[in-house]
Amino acid sequence: MVWFSRVTKLHYGVLRCSLSSASGKSYSAIQVPYLSRQWCRYGAPRPVHYYSTLPPATDISVQYKYGRPVLSLPLPSRSELCQFSLRPMLMTVTDLLSDIQREDPGVAIAAVLNTDGERVCTTTSIDTVLNQDFQILINSTIYRIHSPGRESPEHSTSIDDMKTVVHMLQSALNLPEHQLLRQTQLLRRLDTLKQELGPLELVRAQVARRAESQSMRVEWAVLAFLALQGSFLGYLTWFVFAWDVMEPVTYFITYATSMGFLGYYILTKQELLYPDAKDRQFLHFFHKRAAMEHFDIHRYNALRDQLATVESDLKRLRNPIQLQLPVNNIQPSN
Repeated sequence: MVWFSRVTKLHYGVLRCSLSSASGKSYSAIQVPYLSRQWCRYGAPRPVHYYSTLPPATDISVQYKYGRPVLSLPLPSRSELCQFSLRPMLMTVTDLLSDIQREDPGVAIAAVLNTDGERVCTTTSIDTVLNQDFQILINSTIYRIHSPGRESPEHSTSIDDMKTVVHMLQSALNLPEHQLLRQTQLLRRLDTLKQELGPLELVRAQVARRAESQSMRVEWAVLAFLALQGSFLGYLTWFVFAWDVMEPVTYFITYATSMGFLGYYILTKQELLYPDAKDRQFLHFFHKRAAMEHFDIHRYNALRDQLATVESDLKRLRNPIQLQLPVNNIQPSN
């Protein structure tokens, strides 16, 4: 009987302990035997805590190195950081995800998310993504990426450099077609200028020949005058008067010639040199004769300048080495 009463009390204590755990009520431990208290302590259900299998998100910042944004991401297979160089103007989200999966074959899921967790379109440009913070999902890990944004001076510099590179690349790709089109336009302009200059060249050559002949006649006339003057002074010196009489006369003639040279300098602001004097005399007769022939010198000079410009452009266009050089740096070839 004693053994039966103890077993009954034991079952009664276990039953009360289970009811107290289910209803949340507490009963005095004095009414439960020592054995039943130990049973309740180790046999009662404990509260269950649920934990997520996803690791906490990691914060990563985009840094600029050598004027280009660089993203350092930890790869799951190797558990190490890998730097990805971003090209904002030439790269899309698809290119970035392809680089990540190509670098680590263990990446099964890769996506770019915004700060709200929404997926970014794969055709979006990296330049647009870098305007604000974003997230990258790699397998089951989410990385929060902090972007410096457009206020960064390095970002502005890199974008300008990229735009310059893109412009140069586009120019290089479209250069042959542009060269052919430009060459055709210049050839047409060259042909038009030559047709306009054809009749003017004939008139100019005729006027130039007559001006040259007139200037030569003036030169021969001056030579004849000097020869006649020397002969006359010699005749007076040896046959009419003595040297004592003719010496002051030659002095005054020399002095008058010096005054003539000075007068020429005052009028022309040039020293009396024979080539310069001949050219000046030629231009004088040329303009005089052109006015008589109704030859438009200003129009002829303008057409000649345009022709020289077109020929220079054609020369630069046909020479790839001098194509990108300034005009002042191009030296004429011998």
